[in-house]
Amino acid sequence: MANSGSSAGLALASQRHLFEIPDDVAFLNCAYISPLPKVSLSAGDRGLRRKAQPWTIVAADFFTSSETVRKLFADLINADADDVAFAPAVSYGMAQAAHNIPIRRTQRIVTLSEQFPSNVYPWMDLAERTGAAFVSVPRPGDDDWTSALLSFIDGSTGIVAVPQCHWTDGGLIDLEAIAAACRSVGAVLCVDATQSVGALPLDVKRIDPDFVAVASYKWLLGPYSLGFLYIAPRWQRARPIEHNWIAREGSEDFAGLVNYSHDFQSGARRFDVGERSNFALMPVAEASLKLILQWTVLRISETLRLRTGAIAERARGEFGIASVPDQRRAGHYLGLRFSGGVPPDLPKRLAAANVYVSVRGQAMRVTPHVWNTDDDVEKLFAVLKAELS
Repeated sequence: MANSGSSAGLALASQRHLFEIPDDVAFLNCAYISPLPKVSLSAGDRGLRRKAQPWTIVAADFFTSSETVRKLFADLINADADDVAFAPAVSYGMAQAAHNIPIRRTQRIVTLSEQFPSNVYPWMDLAERTGAAFVSVPRPGDDDWTSALLSFIDGSTGIVAVPQCHWTDGGLIDLEAIAAACRSVGAVLCVDATQSVGALPLDVKRIDPDFVAVASYKWLLGPYSLGFLYIAPRWQRARPIEHNWIAREGSEDFAGLVNYSHDFQSGARRFDVGERSNFALMPVAEASLKLILQWTVLRISETLRLRTGAIAERARGEFGIASVPDQRRAGHYLGLRFSGGVPPDLPKRLAAANVYVSVRGQAMRVTPHVWNTDDDVEKLFAVLKAELS
């Protein structure tokens, strides 16, 4: 991978040796689902095997690992551990938000066109139940999602539900600007950061969003069905959508669980999904988060920015394939736009050559990570040359 200037010092060398990826596989599809690092796979295996010997699981084990993971994720987004809850999916996290945000029939809920459904359906339902207007910002012709979104935020806006970058092509949203606009009109900001956290810096203390939901199986290199929900302190006295034993005060005392408590654990813990202690998945998340924090998001982000930038430049130069301009695209994300649309058989042709990408909307997503090498990119372009020349 070609580097230049100060960026070269930040970029990570390929970390392929930490993953079980065969040499002949070019996996450029992290936005779909990431592979597990070897260390995370081993941690999950050990965790799963504990269930084979349940007498080794003690009461404290229901709390220790999950609290460690809670703190690790909080560190990743510059939050306090008390501000983080566990959610099995973004849809669950946004259901928590929609359950508690008051909105009037005279107000609007604003989303983006072609946004991922998990941050759309909960708001469509809320609009139907309350009579509020549901508004989808059209895709801007200049790829400036931030300006387009800002033009829709006014005194009638009650909720803005958006990603940090668009899942189809990486179009970037300036969350600081959006959050400031929301505050100026008293609107609530709900962010689906699944396609960004872990590969793109997100600082909740700078942005000050109300809710941020993140699934772990993509850029957090974690397991499926385990994710996180950041809840701003101003919302932490709200009502959760479910009521489980571990979220209640004093739940550490198993013998005392018969003494039902009306009080919750501190902070956002009242919003934790039931059975959060998951002995198979929590160790996987812990190992992966530690690895990301070891690399640092800054270095991951710069590594991937250089990689996608080189691919975009080459695709444009060799084949005239367009993409979102660099200044309006998340650096870890690339959506290639073919004149006339993505050739229907191209993804299958690539997969047949062990090159893996995905098509979402009108773009072919190329989303590398630190396991990729220059050889992976050469394999991608070899297939493109054979199919498009």
